[in-house]
Amino acid sequence: MLLQLRVRDFGIIESLDWEPAPGLNVVTGETGAGKSLVVEAIEALLTGKVDDDAIRYGCEKSVVEGVFLPSQRSLSRLQELLKENGLEAEDATLVIRCEFSRQGRSIVRVNGRAISRRLLQDLGRLLVDVHGQSQHLSLLDRHCHLDFLDAFGDTLGLRQEFAARAAKLSRLEQELESLTERERDRVRRQEFLQFQVDEIRRANLRAGEDADLERERQVLVQAEKLKGLSYQVYQSLCGEGTISAADRLNEAAAALRRLIELDPRLTEQLEHLTEAIYSAEDVAQEVRAYSQRMEDNPQRLEEVEARLELIRNLKRKYGDSIEAILDYMERAERELGELSVSEEKRVELEEARKKLKREMGEIAAKLLSARLAAANKLTSAVKKELEELNLEQVDFQVSVIQQVARGDEDGIPLPDGRVCSFNADGVDSVEFLVSTNPGEPLKPLAKIASTGELSRFTLALKGALSRADMTPLLIFDEVDIGVGGRSGEVVGKKLWGLAREHQVICVTHLPQVAAFADAHYRVEKLGTGSRVVSQLQSLDGDERLREIAAMLAGPSYTKISLDDARLMVKRADEWKRLARCS
Repeated sequence: MLLQLRVRDFGIIESLDWEPAPGLNVVTGETGAGKSLVVEAIEALLTGKVDDDAIRYGCEKSVVEGVFLPSQRSLSRLQELLKENGLEAEDATLVIRCEFSRQGRSIVRVNGRAISRRLLQDLGRLLVDVHGQSQHLSLLDRHCHLDFLDAFGDTLGLRQEFAARAAKLSRLEQELESLTERERDRVRRQEFLQFQVDEIRRANLRAGEDADLERERQVLVQAEKLKGLSYQVYQSLCGEGTISAADRLNEAAAALRRLIELDPRLTEQLEHLTEAIYSAEDVAQEVRAYSQRMEDNPQRLEEVEARLELIRNLKRKYGDSIEAILDYMERAERELGELSVSEEKRVELEEARKKLKREMGEIAAKLLSARLAAANKLTSAVKKELEELNLEQVDFQVSVIQQVARGDEDGIPLPDGRVCSFNADGVDSVEFLVSTNPGEPLKPLAKIASTGELSRFTLALKGALSRADMTPLLIFDEVDIGVGGRSGEVVGKKLWGLAREHQVICVTHLPQVAAFADAHYRVEKLGTGSRVVSQLQSLDGDERLREIAAMLAGPSYTKISLDDARLMVKRADEWKRLARCS
């Protein structure tokens, strides 16, 4: 409920501090006094928007502040919204403040913290429902009709269960769509990687092979030179026809033996020399064998150079070394495996989608059954309310329909075999239909021509939904316009009945409605120097009776009108006393 409203420099309101009472608050006053400005200030507080002419002339800004205490029924939803936006409060009280400047800027705060206009509007929908002279916003908006029906039929739990699965389905389909978009790239990538892997595999590379091949190539290129040098080494060591190193060593060994005969101390040196002779002979034989093996082999040289060229080409594509090339092949093979898993993932996601749609179809069928039952009950309840408002000729029906999907992919299957379109709320489209005259077809509620009929119908529907409607504050701005005196008392009763479950603020011109007020306020326009201001005054006792008498007979009311006002209030009080006891 609204505990306090503070308005500064808003239209012709210079300063307003108002503490509405629980129950039915009635605001009366002459036309143009500024009654509707109070409602407009509350609307501005909960939307964060005003027109430039709403700021009082001569002032740079307008300030509207409200202190709200949510009802227990709306508290959990409100706290959840605040928590999501980091606005948890120590208690349930909310202080909302809006400052509007002529430059078009607005500053919005909740409990002292700045918030966005969008969040403010989300909070506003949980706190207040405004029904104006020309716009009964929640009732004329067919998107709200489903909310009303689910609240009335207590199907919000099933609806949330369906919405959770719808959100999961949306994520699944986004993932599938992403896979589809990547499908062509995946195939191209798969083919490219397979080509690369096959190319490297065919090369049959061995770590260090390039170094070995380079050494072999060097030998093959220098074959003639190597053969000549090896022959020269052999000739120098053991060649025939010349004095070789072996000959010189043998001569030295013979001389050393003669020395030993004279001095045996050189025996060890003779052993070393003999070993040198054997070593020289071994080296000579090995070099000779090497020379004999060395032949010019252009075919092998061509093979080695072709192999090296292949390795160089692979290095340009895949890495600076054979090890890097082999590492690239391993990575490509892993990616190929992942790409094949991607196809398996698609199959898995499609199966999960089918299963999820079947589950959603089962929940949607339960929702449909519950909504149809609730629609019948709501229809009966509204018709009863309409009869009490002298609108017996008005027919009312809750339309609950489903739309067949264009294809299986676009809808969900119901147990009865139908495939229906859906959204997060289910497969049902709900709309309130009305016929205001016998024999006329049912039409959407928004097409009711008579403002008076729409006003009373609003009360009938709100009355039927009062226990299901979780909005703590209901505001009716001259909702009784077009309603005659014969229906005025019924309208007053209905408004007071709503006030048993909600705080209600009603701007009215009907004395029959004002008589049922739990708190009565008068708005009047006063001149202060060269300016005009609008003031709100609480009425009680005789002042209230005089105001109702003026509403009955005009400013020049008589004692008879005053007695009629007293009788009207007495009858209303007696009716309210009996209603409380019932």
